[in-house]
Amino acid sequence: MPPRKAPTARQRRLGAELRKIREHAGLALADAAAQLGTDRTSISNVESGRFGVSGERVRTWTAHYGCSDVAYIDALAAMAEERGKGWWEDYRGELSAGALDLAELEYHATALRTVQIMHMPGLLQTEDYARAVFAEAVPPLNDIDLRRRLSHRLRRRDVLDRPNPPRCTFLIHEAALRMEFGGHQIARAQLDHLLKESHRDNVTVRVVPFAVGGFPNAGSSTLYAYGPVPQLDTVQTDTPHGPAFLDAETRLVNYRAVLDRTEERSLSPAKSRDFIHGIAQHI
Repeated sequence: MPPRKAPTARQRRLGAELRKIREHAGLALADAAAQLGTDRTSISNVESGRFGVSGERVRTWTAHYGCSDVAYIDALAAMAEERGKGWWEDYRGELSAGALDLAELEYHATALRTVQIMHMPGLLQTEDYARAVFAEAVPPLNDIDLRRRLSHRLRRRDVLDRPNPPRCTFLIHEAALRMEFGGHQIARAQLDHLLKESHRDNVTVRVVPFAVGGFPNAGSSTLYAYGPVPQLDTVQTDTPHGPAFLDAETRLVNYRAVLDRTEERSLSPAKSRDFIHGIAQHI
């Protein structure tokens, strides 16, 4: 099997977790290769995501590395056994790898928690609102790229309708509620849609009003995707060059604290709906 030219973030993550377990066991590549009866290059290629690995081999390797966390090993084996291509692969070569990785991250997450400062969360955007947001892209999008980006954005929303959808908590700053992308009519329709979506059983919308003052990480948006086990949680942040994915343990701890403190300063779900409704009435 030829090596992958461009491993996805999920494939790289599996390899990184196997490397983390090996290093935690104090095994150098040469030591691990000797124990597993393989060569250093094979292990290195798997750890970089360039080559796949079976679930059975994941279990063998982690056993040799002395890992006894059954839930963690099961989750890694499940990652290894995934062979089907998700809907986002329809956009491979048309959109950035980061956009596809974000869709895959959302699809596999058991729960999502995000804070948005200036935009509505992507999973809760209407088509007209998303189009208005993309109209502000730098450099400007041509018609073909705009249609691709818009189609991808709308298909991401399907994760909310799938069987056993992720539990989603959306922390939205008042600034995002008042930003009128596309004008009054589109902004009002977006707020009405937000109110409707907030009644889903798996969706919690909480508003961070101007009145609470400052809060951590106020200058950017953050998505925290919960994996099947805490070790496989992932943070996604927006940057000028596209999505960035973080999974180091210390960063996960820090971003959980950021979201916890932000959520503490937000209104309750019921008060948030009243707040959104009040703004919608004046647009």
